[in-house]
Amino acid sequence: MTQHNQPNVPPPDAILMQMLFGALMQRSIGVAVKLGIADLLAEKPHTADELAAKTETHAPSLYRVLRTLASAGVFAKTDDQKFELTPIAALLREGAPNSMRDFAMMMDEDWIWQAWGALMHSVKTGEVAHEKVQGISSFEFFAQNKEAGRVFNRAMTNLSLSVIPAIVEAYDFSGVGKLVDIAGGHGLLLGGMLKANPQVQGVLFDLPFVIEGANALLEKEGVRDRVELISGDFFQSVPIGADAYMMKHIIHDWDDEHSIKILQNIHSAMNEKGKVLIIEMVVPEGDEPSPSKALDLLMLVMEGGKERTKDEYQRLLEASGFRLSRMVPTKSPYSVIEGERA
Repeated sequence: MTQHNQPNVPPPDAILMQMLFGALMQRSIGVAVKLGIADLLAEKPHTADELAAKTETHAPSLYRVLRTLASAGVFAKTDDQKFELTPIAALLREGAPNSMRDFAMMMDEDWIWQAWGALMHSVKTGEVAHEKVQGISSFEFFAQNKEAGRVFNRAMTNLSLSVIPAIVEAYDFSGVGKLVDIAGGHGLLLGGMLKANPQVQGVLFDLPFVIEGANALLEKEGVRDRVELISGDFFQSVPIGADAYMMKHIIHDWDDEHSIKILQNIHSAMNEKGKVLIIEMVVPEGDEPSPSKALDLLMLVMEGGKERTKDEYQRLLEASGFRLSRMVPTKSPYSVIEGERA
């Protein structure tokens, strides 16, 4: 057993206690986000009584939640008992640079907590906890529960906004004439790529009900005239004849069998010298902390997919007719995993 006797490191029992209370911290952040506390404090510091009056909550209870969050650096309490923003709390503001507000809001939804509550079911069976609890897949659940679907879509957009600049900066599209964004939603990532690479023509490919909502965003990004909208099912086929096929946060939703099917369809559709670009977090092999490891558990309970290591991506590509040509790191937790025809 490894012993850690480094100075200034909390003892193991203190570290474990902090971990065991982690869920309460997450839920407290969710309460603060849904009450809009960070947005209220953007104006000026407030007491708990003032915040309670504005949010129609019980002041002593709200104070206890905010005091706990302040102890972890989410908000700060002044000498006159007012709460104010910290750099962490600023990320919970709506529309703030690199805002994580919508993702924090999703992580506080009851359907997420119910899936986490069935983690043991996934560990014992390998089955998706969300399906055990809700009786249907997460994609069916979001289609049937419109508000949950909106919360999920806002959270995914929230995550994309913070990492798109890093992805656009990291990958060289100089040799690409036609780029297909597979399951690209309303085209946020594709729009960023096209603005940075004026020589590229884009194709946005997704399910029909998703494509219907893409025009406004592409017009706002100023690239609508360079994007062809095509709807379909990537398990059946994808648009043909492109130089590059891009997927962000798609392959991690699926197990190996389904992922290979998607990649094989891309392999069949692309140009002879085409490339597939898988944009995902890559799990490091060692014990070092990485958001990919927590995200992997979310995939376990919600989707049945997984985050993968470099070796796992290599095997996935090889099984689909590709070879792993390179992995391009970005200034975010994501990498661009590039595959070429084997």
